[in-house]
Amino acid sequence: MRITGFDYQRVPVADGVALDVAVAGSGSPIVLLHGFPETHLMWRHVAADLAANHTVLCPDLRGYGASDKPADTGETYSKRTMAADVVAVAKAFGHDRFALAGHDRGALVALRAGLDHPDKVSHLAILDVLPTLDMWDVLHGTTAAVGFHLYLMAQPPGLPEQLIGAAPDAFFGHFLDAWTQRDDAIPTDVRAAYLEASRNAVTSIVADYRASAGIDVEHDTADREAGNRLAMPLTVLQQDWGAALGYDAVALWQAWAKDLDHRTVTSGHFMAEESPSEVVKALRELLVR
Repeated sequence: MRITGFDYQRVPVADGVALDVAVAGSGSPIVLLHGFPETHLMWRHVAADLAANHTVLCPDLRGYGASDKPADTGETYSKRTMAADVVAVAKAFGHDRFALAGHDRGALVALRAGLDHPDKVSHLAILDVLPTLDMWDVLHGTTAAVGFHLYLMAQPPGLPEQLIGAAPDAFFGHFLDAWTQRDDAIPTDVRAAYLEASRNAVTSIVADYRASAGIDVEHDTADREAGNRLAMPLTVLQQDWGAALGYDAVALWQAWAKDLDHRTVTSGHFMAEESPSEVVKALRELLVR
């Protein structure tokens, strides 16, 4: 499936790796990164609205959707590597500086891009995720059951891929159902597209998650110890996970950002599909800060 009114291009981002990118609009650029278990289609409402005033780029992340899925060599799916992909995509369309928004897994890539490439990322938006280090820190006791998939896919290669590959639609479909508050937010055809894309990417999706229990932790720890913080304006949209899991979300994000606008959203996890007008409003307000 494609976003209506968008053109599609294959963009080389590294040796032997190209991303599938949807592009439309004109004006200052913004790159939108999808989450799990989705593709760039999750931005279909938001992207169409923003394209009225901006150049909008919506890639499938490496390992997802129609983008390439290279074999994992240890750093292949680190957020540092995936952030470099995003910079390469923007450059391919002539943009050395751009705004960036990410949801879920894409938000972790966006966060790393903001830390690694502050000269490239002018504004940053994060949708419903915590930085990797904080994510692991707040999961404890029985409340950690909500993140069971994080622990499953953190295991060494072999078992996670075999278990998920045995019933991929049941596994990925669980999250589409459990994390959505509006039954009509993900139509049948879009859901089918997500399931097909995920079914065909079990190995690379697991590699992406495994990186967040390994090399991504190393990179984030180095930044925390060095006192590195995001220099650009940051907007964070989250469900009230702090109340559910017992942490202060604003305080966690303030440790990473100098200019923070944190908003609690009454929505399911897939807020760009469930509450697109609220997401668009937040992004437009971010872009004028």
